[in-house]
Amino acid sequence: MVTTAPYGAWPSPIDARLVAAHDGRPEYLGVVGDEVWWTEPRPEEGGRRALVRRTPEGAEQSVLPPPWNVRSRVIEYGGQPWAGALDADGAPLVVFVHFADQRLYAYAPDGGGEPRPLTPVSAVGGGLRWVDPVVLPDRGEVWCVLEEFTGEGPTDVRRVLAAVPLDGSAAENRGAIRELSDDRHRFVTGPRLSPDGGRAAWIAWDHPRMPWDGTVVMVAEVTGDGAFTGARALVGGAEEAVAQIEWAADGSLLYVSDADGWWELRSADPDLAAGAGADGSTTPGRRLYPARQEEFGGPLWKVGLRWFLPLEGGTIATLHGHGTNRLGILDPVAGELVDAAGPWTEWAPSLAVHGTRVIGIAASPRSSYEIVELDTLTGRSRVIAARHVDALDPAYYPEPQIRTFTGPDGRDIHAHVYPPHSPTHAPPDGEPAPFVVWAHGGPTGHAPLVLDLEIAYFTSRGFGVAEVNYGGSTGYGREYRERLREQWGVVDVEDCAAVARALADEGTADRSRLAIRGGSAGGWTTAASLTGTDLYACGTISYPVLDLTAWAGGETHDFESQYLESLVGPLAEVPDRYRDRSPLHQADRISAPFLLLQGLDDVICPPAQAERFLAEVARCGIPHAYLSFEGEGHGFRREDTIVRAVEAELSLYAQTFGIARTDVPTLELGK
Repeated sequence: MVTTAPYGAWPSPIDARLVAAHDGRPEYLGVVGDEVWWTEPRPEEGGRRALVRRTPEGAEQSVLPPPWNVRSRVIEYGGQPWAGALDADGAPLVVFVHFADQRLYAYAPDGGGEPRPLTPVSAVGGGLRWVDPVVLPDRGEVWCVLEEFTGEGPTDVRRVLAAVPLDGSAAENRGAIRELSDDRHRFVTGPRLSPDGGRAAWIAWDHPRMPWDGTVVMVAEVTGDGAFTGARALVGGAEEAVAQIEWAADGSLLYVSDADGWWELRSADPDLAAGAGADGSTTPGRRLYPARQEEFGGPLWKVGLRWFLPLEGGTIATLHGHGTNRLGILDPVAGELVDAAGPWTEWAPSLAVHGTRVIGIAASPRSSYEIVELDTLTGRSRVIAARHVDALDPAYYPEPQIRTFTGPDGRDIHAHVYPPHSPTHAPPDGEPAPFVVWAHGGPTGHAPLVLDLEIAYFTSRGFGVAEVNYGGSTGYGREYRERLREQWGVVDVEDCAAVARALADEGTADRSRLAIRGGSAGGWTTAASLTGTDLYACGTISYPVLDLTAWAGGETHDFESQYLESLVGPLAEVPDRYRDRSPLHQADRISAPFLLLQGLDDVICPPAQAERFLAEVARCGIPHAYLSFEGEGHGFRREDTIVRAVEAELSLYAQTFGIARTDVPTLELGK
């Protein structure tokens, strides 16, 4: 029996603790021997990342107990934090980064001992950090990216490729670490060794470019004693973003480049390309698949992401799609691309291969991220680990709509719309729904079309959700991505508003009950929307950028310290633009209540920004609430934090929209 009740007042079995328990997803796949390994979140254990293995018998085992936390802080967003290989006796040996001290550790999980440190602790600035390792037992080393702070400031940092002895001799002696590359480039990814071990390649870029603006591929010869010589640029350039590289069995270099406006798979002969310009500006290599409007790569927010990997026989496992990531097998000789069978609509850029098998992390609107294996010989796909289990009746899951809206100047705006949905409740006839616009982070990012219990938390209670992939989002080519160039705070705000207004115009959303929310860059868009429009009745702002001038002037980390040069414009040339767009300096324009959520350990969007903003808001008398969380950084990982944040957000909407709810604590709104 279906009960009629107003939107927003429906009961739901999805509570905030269930949302927290399913927050995050498996990440950083790899193969050690015949076993699949990965990291996965543990919100109930203080938000640590556990290292997990799947045994040949199919059992899932946690490799390291608490408090071991396998997570890197290189460029703050981290990246591939572990690697493994078999030792001389055929036993697994793994090297990993422990989050608490950022040291590299070696561990023989079947040997009965404890992890032993391989690198020292540095007292300077953020210390020594590591990411994207490659374990080389024959050389007795692990090669990876070293991020070294040279002073106390967030931009006092250098990054090089380095070799760390596996015998532990560098644990107390920085001098035992061999630097493989020089520090001519500000940012580098980990080394990729050619099949014969004679060459190494890596990706590099410099300020003010971000890795989706322009990168170069560096190639060096590897000498018998493991030194790099003759490093040179191979492909790439200031206006060409190479997102990933891998060596093919024939010694050619495979890479993903957006030289023609879309991230495409290409191949380059390192011998023919020798002698390229110092900036790497070269003629793009051979395209491996006919051009079409799809992406075969994405933004390099973390070091070591993998959208493709070569397979035996010359085929390539690759993610691709327009606004999504599907898994396909590419035969570059025949020019054929065959998608993997199965219900999964989104694959994470964390592929692994083992012989003829491809292992990935995939999800769909009806299933959370799980680890899937594709047998390329049979075409059969199956879940092998982290299997999705329905924590409740799937009838409560939201039913998304893939929509394209029209924005200013007739531009397309891509969005996923989740109408309110419940198997037990329905609204009175003719009642439009309250809707919350979700602005994703990045802003060079993307909202994937996958099951998210946080969305279901709201839709099952009678709130609609619209995830907007506003101009600047990835997945739709470089032109769409660059709509945000010097327009951050304009295009993103306009696109979110256009979607909200369109939903109201068609009668889907209640124009008087619209809200907006987002975290990080999405928090910026939310705050800028509240100061720049009167469309929304309230908003939830999480760990945001609020003061552009201070953020560009040293109040964030090195990786994004010059991001605003492209998003807003050169600070030296347009200082007034930085001030005029900042919510901090437009606080008197806010007329809607809001909730501000902030991690106190956030070095990307520090609490100082939130505190200055709140001081300005206090002068305006706008109802608001501020919740800050000890031990949380940029993004929330702890169970109790997630529960408090989700319940507070629901209370804000209920109070603002005049909906009586007794299933969450009342959020106190002060002025």
